[in-house]
Amino acid sequence: MILNRIKQVVDNTIAAFSVAVMVALVVCVVWQVFSRYVLNQPSTMTDELARFLMIWVGLLGAAYTVGKQRHLAIDLLAMALNARKQALLNILINSLIFLFSGLVVVTGGIKLINKTLATAQVSAAMQIPMGYVYLILPLCGAVMMFYALYFIQLNVQRLTQPQEVAH
Repeated sequence: MILNRIKQVVDNTIAAFSVAVMVALVVCVVWQVFSRYVLNQPSTMTDELARFLMIWVGLLGAAYTVGKQRHLAIDLLAMALNARKQALLNILINSLIFLFSGLVVVTGGIKLINKTLATAQVSAAMQIPMGYVYLILPLCGAVMMFYALYFIQLNVQRLTQPQEVAH
């Protein structure tokens, strides 16, 4: 199925990008510690960059977690349901994830980007437009929406397949 291949590409892209951001974060923090305690001259740029990278890694991790269906959940109710009701519950949950991602993460992220770019807000140390830092919000929100739609479609497909008769 083509949707499975697209999901695999998105999974691999998010995972690789997350690893790259995490490596950059570690390098920034190591340099910050070295410059502060060995050189006695702390780097303000790496401190600020590390904060931004931490935000990015958290949001990328959240998107990846939605794609792996490993988000925070209490599955006591789901485990007590039959397969059909579990599929319906998964459709409801992924519909809520889709709505939250679209309304809060994507729409709110775009509004935040527009506001910070319109007011020419820049970061203190690196002097980069803050709108660029906030680009990760609608990007991760769109990925979360894709994953939610993927899992909604998967569960609708499970509901429409004929049930196997137990012997």
